Amino acid sequence: MTEPAALKLKDMLKKQPILSSGHRMCAGCAAPTVVKLMGMALRGPTIVCEATGCLEVATTIYPYTAWEIPWLHVAFENVSAVASGVVEAINAMRDKGRYKQDHVDVIAIGGDGGTFDIGFGSLSGALERGHDFVYMVYDNGAYQNTGIQRSGATLPGQETTTSWAGKVSPGKTEWKKPLTQIVAAHNIPYVATVDPYHYRDFITKFRKALEVEGPAFIHANSPCPRGWRSATGASISLAKLAVETGLHPLYEVIDGEEWIMSGPSKRLKELKPVDEYFKTQGQFKHLFKPQWEDFRKSIQEKVNHDWEVLKKRCGED
Repeated sequence: MTEPAALKLKDMLKKQPILSSGHRMCAGCAAPTVVKLMGMALRGPTIVCEATGCLEVATTIYPYTAWEIPWLHVAFENVSAVASGVVEAINAMRDKGRYKQDHVDVIAIGGDGGTFDIGFGSLSGALERGHDFVYMVYDNGAYQNTGIQRSGATLPGQETTTSWAGKVSPGKTEWKKPLTQIVAAHNIPYVATVDPYHYRDFITKFRKALEVEGPAFIHANSPCPRGWRSATGASISLAKLAVETGLHPLYEVIDGEEWIMSGPSKRLKELKPVDEYFKTQGQFKHLFKPQWEDFRKSIQEKVNHDWEVLKKRCGED
């Protein structure tokens, strides 16, 4: 795989933002930062297809839009299918001499609900067919837009309006769906995890995703102050802490076979305790009651196990 040319910060800062100010995302939401970093990685004409979700609703309240590039909204479940159609329509028009651009990048965006769950079949089909587009999921750990319901991306112990915490339940009891690994099992050219704190890592990976031939997948952690009950000024530091605790490790997968641990995760001598992460968010506060101590410890054990498995896959053991 060819590495993209070095991206200079001063050049990236000169780029025209693809999302204008004045959007209506919640205070402290990390999703606009995720989109801004994505925009810094763009290399030319781009079309964005977006599933229903927080980002779509709050940036395109009729009759306004915050998007500065071609953008279209589709349903929760079919953004991958629509992006596939856009790609093939461009190819067909180019074959007939009706499309002037040498190349147009197509990006599909969905939240964790629209990606891990509702839109998973559409995503899997598009990856299997090999359409040349990038799919990015901004993962805030629940269906935050519709009322903070649990999703396949919700962590164990996380309290949502459909995974209540109390005397008989510690919140969600199931582990988070390993979507990035599931996508990697499709043997597509490029898969990567990113977060908004490690911005150079994010931008470099997204450019790689754009430059490969065929489908690519980016899993972006996107802290949500409203759903997580965290401080509005803490979102970027929470993204960093998710990496440091092993809850969102950073890595790449090439062609489903070559696993590469990214610098921010590779440099960790040991993981920070997940308790440090949980203490910053109201959605986990119940886990510190004596009755849920064993459950909380089981989460740490699972994180430690998965971390060792990932290191071995990446040749870092």
